[in-house]
Amino acid sequence: MHNTVYVSLMAGPSDHSDSGSGSALRAVFEQLRSAHTLSLTLTSPLCLAVIALDRYLSVQHPAAESYGYDLTVTDGQWRIKCQLADSLSQWVRTGSLRCGAGVLVSQLSMIHDETRLSHSYVRIDNIHSVLELPERFLSIKDVGGIPEWCQDHVTRSDGPLQLSRKYYLPLWINDDPYGSVWLPYSPPPDVVIDVSRITLLADLEAFFHSSRRPLPLLVRILHRSRIRYYGKPGQNIDFPFQVYCEVADQSGVMSMVVWNDLCPEWYNRLTVGSVLYLQQYSLKHSYHNRSRPHIRTLSLMTFHSIEISLNPRSPASVVTVIPPKSVQPQWGLPDVPYNFATRSEVDSMNNNQACDIIGLVTYVGRVERIRSKEKTGPEKFWGYRWVHAVDGTTDSPFILEIFSSSQPEIFNNICPMTYLVCTQMRVCQMGCSVYLTSSTETQLFITGCHKKQPYVSEPKVKAFIQWTKTLKDSVMLRRTAVGGHYCYPPAPPTFTPTTNNNMTNEPITAVADLKGELESLQYREHRRVAVQGYVAAVQYHTWPPQPETPHSEHQQEGVSVREVTDTGAEIPPSTMDEMTLRQREMDSTSPDSDVTVSPKRRRVETGLRGVHRQYFTRSKMQFNRQAGLTSNEEEEEEQRDEGELESEESEVEDEHTSAVEKEVAQTSQDIQQAASHPTALWESKVWPLVKQQVTDHFCCGRLNQESIPEKFNFDDREVLLHHLNLSPARWTPDLTSQTHTHTPVACTGYFTLTILGLNQKAAVDLLFVPVVSPDDPRAAGVPHTQHDNSLLSCISTGRLCVQPDGSCPAPGSLMSSAPQLESERVVCILDLCLLGERRVEVICSKLYRTADICQPNGTQ
Repeated sequence: MHNTVYVSLMAGPSDHSDSGSGSALRAVFEQLRSAHTLSLTLTSPLCLAVIALDRYLSVQHPAAESYGYDLTVTDGQWRIKCQLADSLSQWVRTGSLRCGAGVLVSQLSMIHDETRLSHSYVRIDNIHSVLELPERFLSIKDVGGIPEWCQDHVTRSDGPLQLSRKYYLPLWINDDPYGSVWLPYSPPPDVVIDVSRITLLADLEAFFHSSRRPLPLLVRILHRSRIRYYGKPGQNIDFPFQVYCEVADQSGVMSMVVWNDLCPEWYNRLTVGSVLYLQQYSLKHSYHNRSRPHIRTLSLMTFHSIEISLNPRSPASVVTVIPPKSVQPQWGLPDVPYNFATRSEVDSMNNNQACDIIGLVTYVGRVERIRSKEKTGPEKFWGYRWVHAVDGTTDSPFILEIFSSSQPEIFNNICPMTYLVCTQMRVCQMGCSVYLTSSTETQLFITGCHKKQPYVSEPKVKAFIQWTKTLKDSVMLRRTAVGGHYCYPPAPPTFTPTTNNNMTNEPITAVADLKGELESLQYREHRRVAVQGYVAAVQYHTWPPQPETPHSEHQQEGVSVREVTDTGAEIPPSTMDEMTLRQREMDSTSPDSDVTVSPKRRRVETGLRGVHRQYFTRSKMQFNRQAGLTSNEEEEEEQRDEGELESEESEVEDEHTSAVEKEVAQTSQDIQQAASHPTALWESKVWPLVKQQVTDHFCCGRLNQESIPEKFNFDDREVLLHHLNLSPARWTPDLTSQTHTHTPVACTGYFTLTILGLNQKAAVDLLFVPVVSPDDPRAAGVPHTQHDNSLLSCISTGRLCVQPDGSCPAPGSLMSSAPQLESERVVCILDLCLLGERRVEVICSKLYRTADICQPNGTQ
C-alpha cells in the first residue's frame, strides 16, 4: 500500500538561502523518508530537470540489463542523486531520458543498504514522461551552485549509490577514463634514480626461468593502447581495467601490461615517449591473442614470449616517470618510431599496413556506436566517427574511421580546419575503396596537443606545414562540412548473401523481422541490414521543405511536378485533379500522413522505439598516444614547427568573420511547418491491390535534419560539436540553450521508397538521399560512373549525374522512369541509426537490381 502526497508543480528556482522552503523536491523526499512504507506514489507527477546521468556495472547477472544508472535531478532549488530502477533503464539506453531534459517522476522508493550503517538512497521507480525542459528551469546557469540534498553523511557524490561499485563508467562506451578516480596528467617531478643496477629487456628471460627477483628496468614507451574494461557482474575486482604499452631499451622491445587499480592512477601519466624506471614488476607469459602495433622503423629485436606486468599488489609495482630534461643520451633509449604516409602514397599500400598521417580536417561526422561481437561479459559498444582530412598531395582526402582512443578530450573535439595527427592507422582496401581505420594503439592529436610531440621533426610533417602556408582559409572553409548520414565504404557492385567464407555483404533480413531490429536499437547505434522485395511505391520530397502555400503542394520553385501513369506517360502539370486524388490515396499510407489506417493493418512507426544488436564491424578499433622528446640541436626548428601547428586555428577564426559568406538555410520552425505532401509519386500496379492486406508497414517518417550534412563555421563550433558528439553525462545549460542555423550541404530533395516483402505481408518505407554534388561528403572516395539518370540507376549508384549544362535532372524527369521498377526484385542495403528522442534513421544506401544479385553458388 502506497502513501500519496500532493505536490505543487509550480515551484521554481528561488534564493537558495531559504533552506528549501517551497521546494517541491525536498517536500517529497522528506515525506518519503518519514513514511511508514518505503514506496511513495504521487498523484501529481513531480517535474524535475535531469542534470547528470551516471552508469555503472550492475551487481545483477542478466547480460542485457547489466548496467545500472544513477540520476541527478533538481527542482531548481535542490538537487539529489537517485538510483534509476532497472525497469526504466531503457529510457536512457534509447536516448529518451537525457541530461537537460525535463522528467515527470510519479513513484519513488527509499532503499537501505542492510550491510552498512546509515547508508540509504532514493530510487526512482516510475517515470510518467520525458519532456522538453520547462521554461522555469531556463534561468539556471550554474548547476554546481544548486545545493545537494543528501539522505545521510555516507552518500558519496563521486561514486555509485550502490556502494559495491567504486567507479562510474562513461555513459555510452567503456573505453574512456571517466570520473575523479582517473588522475589527470601532471608533469613528472624531479627524481634521483640509481642506474648502476638495472637490467636489460634482453636479459629478462633468464630471470623468468629462475627464482631471482629481476633488477629494475629503464625503458621508453613507444606505443600505448586504449583502455580495456573487462568487468563482469559478480566479479570481485574493484577496478577491472587493463592497458598495455610497448616499451623499449637499447636491447629490444617488449609488452608491458598495467593492471586494475594502477590504470586510474597511471593511465594519463604513461604517455607515449615517457621514460620509466620500473621496480617490483612481475614477468608473465605473453598473451598472444591480441593486436600489436606495427614497428618497422626500429632495428631492434621484439620479445614475444614474456611480458612485464605492473600490479597494484603481490607485489605492488613501483613506477617512476623520468622528467624529459633528466633523460641522458648515454642510456641508449630508442626514439619513438613513426611511419608517416601521404595521401598519394596510401593507394599503393598493402591492406592492413600501418601508417601515421597528418592532415587538415575538412569533414567530421557524428559519433555513432556499434556493438562489440564479444560473446562474454556485459554488452559493450564501440564509439567511432568518420573524418576527412587533406594533405595537399592529391585532391582526394584521407577517409578516416576513427574509434574512441581513450582520449575523449581529443576525440570529442575534432572539428574542421584543425590539424589532425593519427598514429598507427591501418589501411583497409575493399574493391576500389581505400580508407584508414584506427587500431587499438592509435593515438590522436589536434590543435593544442602538438607541442613537444616528437613527430614535429618528421620530414613529411614539415612538408605538410609548408603546404598549409599556401592555403587561403576562406577557400578551405567552403569545403568543410559536419554531420549527416555517412557510411563507408560503399556496398560492392553485386550482392552475394553472407556465407561462412564471405563477409562482403550483410545477411538478408525478412521485412517482417525489421520490427525487432528497429526496437532493439540503442541510442546512436548504427547497424546495416539487407532486405529483399519489390519497389511498391516511390515518393519525391523537396528539401528543405517549403512552407505551406496554395501552390506548394504541386509546384516548388518553378519546377513542374509530373505524375507518371503505369505506362510511363507523363501527365501535364495542368492535369491536377486526378493527380491530387492519387496523392490523397497515397497519403493514407505515407509516413507523413496522420490518417488512421484500417484495423486489419498494423502500421509501425519506427520513431516510437529503438535498440538493436547486429552490426558487422569492418575492423577492430582503438588507439595509441604519441608524446616525446626532441634533441637540443633541433629544438629551435621544432618550436617553429610547433608554432605553425598550434597557431592556425586562431588565424582561421579571424579570417572567417570577414571572408566567408554564410549560406541562408531554412530555420527549424519553417521545417516543422512545411508541407508534408510529396511533390511527385509513383505506385506499382500491385500496390493498390495488396496494401490493405499488408499486416506490418514500417514507416520511417520525414527526413531528419540530423541526417543531412551541414556547413561548418567557427561561430557555431561549440554547439555543432555538442550535437555531433554523444549525449553528455552532464547538463551544461549555456551550451544546450544555444541554437544555430542549419545550412545543408548540397541536398535538394529525397525519395521515400516503399519496399514490399516477397510474401506481400510486410512493407517498409526507406529514405534515399541521392548525392547531387561533389561538396557532399559521401561523394569522396566513390567512383563517379556515368549513367542514364533513370530512377533505377540513380538509386542503384546512389547519385545523380550532372547533365551537360551543369544541372541535375528534375524530379519529374526521374519519376518518368519509375515504371522500370515494376516487378523488379531488389535487395536494399539499409543503414539504421537511432538518433535519440524516438527518431530512427532508415536510409537506403544501395539498391541491387535482379541482374546484380548473385545466388550463393555464384550464379545470378
